[in-house]
Amino acid sequence: MEKIYGVDILEKYRAEAEALAEELGVNDKFNFVSGDASNLPFEDNSIDTIIMNDAMEHVDHPEAVLKECLRVLSPKGRLYLNFPPYYHPHGAHLSDAIGIPWVHMFFSEDTLVKVYKDGVSKLPDGEARVELRIATNQQGKEYFSYINGMTIKRFKRILRDMNIKPIYYKEIPLRSPLSLLAKAPVTKEMFVKMAVCVIEKPK
Repeated sequence: MEKIYGVDILEKYRAEAEALAEELGVNDKFNFVSGDASNLPFEDNSIDTIIMNDAMEHVDHPEAVLKECLRVLSPKGRLYLNFPPYYHPHGAHLSDAIGIPWVHMFFSEDTLVKVYKDGVSKLPDGEARVELRIATNQQGKEYFSYINGMTIKRFKRILRDMNIKPIYYKEIPLRSPLSLLAKAPVTKEMFVKMAVCVIEKPK
């Protein structure tokens, strides 16, 4: 392993990433890149392995990110990715303030934005949490920009539309006793803990 790059759109994670690299003993090989995953600053065919751990549900343009990953991957290079589906019990990523499972299935986004902001308002880093998760669109409406609502159905459609055929794909149930619910079409999105996928770039 010659070089390791950590990519995040937020510069504030540089110190944390560099501290982890030092803890793992790879700081001499590690470089933090502050940038957009849909516009990577790497040459074509220059990266052997890409790991997107819990990231696909956060990117604004998933198709562009996948296309960019395939561009920079070397021939036979692999992209390893996983993500919790949006209708996972805590798929809205609000459990730091709202611990109710599937809360995003029962309340509107407007209500959840208000409750989340109230819930973190008295925390020392409350403003930072709101800034990370909530944005305002062109119509002046607040929304959860931190999450893109990625479902299993949408992810598979993206792969199909891009003609990407994974060499490995698996859906991990929340718990073993719930495996049947994680397989049934009607309940799958709610009872799959993680979708795991490996994509290999053709030669």
